[in-house]
Amino acid sequence: MQQITMGEAVNQALREEMRRDEKVFIAGEGVGVGIHSNPKFPTFGLLEEFGPRRVKDTPVSEAAIAGLAVGASVMGLRPVVEIMFNPFFTIASDQIVNHAAKLRYLSGGKSKFPLVVRMKTGSGIGAGCQHSHNLEAWLAHCPGLKVVMPGTPADAKGLLKSAIRDDNPVIFIEDMILYFVPGQVPEGDYTIPLGVADIKKPGRDVTLVTWSKMLGTAFKAAAQLEQEGISVEIVDLRTLVPLDEEAILQSVTKTGRLVVLHEATRTGGFGGEIAAIVAEKAFSQLKAPIKRIAAPDIPVPYSKPLEEFYLPNEKTVIETIKAMI
Repeated sequence: MQQITMGEAVNQALREEMRRDEKVFIAGEGVGVGIHSNPKFPTFGLLEEFGPRRVKDTPVSEAAIAGLAVGASVMGLRPVVEIMFNPFFTIASDQIVNHAAKLRYLSGGKSKFPLVVRMKTGSGIGAGCQHSHNLEAWLAHCPGLKVVMPGTPADAKGLLKSAIRDDNPVIFIEDMILYFVPGQVPEGDYTIPLGVADIKKPGRDVTLVTWSKMLGTAFKAAAQLEQEGISVEIVDLRTLVPLDEEAILQSVTKTGRLVVLHEATRTGGFGGEIAAIVAEKAFSQLKAPIKRIAAPDIPVPYSKPLEEFYLPNEKTVIETIKAMI
């Protein structure tokens, strides 16, 4: 095992897949230079190893980057393109939603359209509302796209390698703060299948479903609740589409209680989908009403105190779970 950050784990995945398959290339704003000269950033050093043919700095045009990815995929390559911030996906959405997500369906499944769109997301670093908004629910609502949001370095590496090898378009969303958070990562080549959740912590009293950066918040809350005799089971979805419904339902059947925790705003958030699934398929197993913990329905503030107010925290998780118990 090696102790590396998520940014370094993503870098390893990209490097290993580019060595394994010459059809894999990366493109995006500053993927070879600029902020990516920081060793903790995912594309650090790739230009030096693979050259400008396979590491392409693009103009500041998300629509062009997405169009490049779709066209390259149609021609048999495996592009991994970067949309610098999750909210910038709105500019690229025509190519991704109206073309990439639908091409395999329109071919009757006869053609393959492999591409990965990597995006930074998340608040907490003072990047302002135009750079911090979490839009995973938008993407999950679009049939034809797979949506991945890892919360640990090990998951990031294994899931990205699977995403690159997948024959469908995959949206891979990385929280910016997690780029600098270390964790244990296996040495060498390994993959984690898309659509398989992970029970990060077994428990008996309540199921806490989460993903991405909120996994850390879940662990902090669970540790404090454990001291008070309340056992929390943490389910890390890792992949929103395809969704591991079985893992969620098995956990809720065991604990009888469900709390969904995500950083995105509450209204229309993906937590509502999880709550609906459990209400439809495991209602008789519930001992208490389902609870959602999410950000308030406001743009992400720039001010540090306001941004701290915006982010869900372990105190809210603890209060919610204690009220349920």
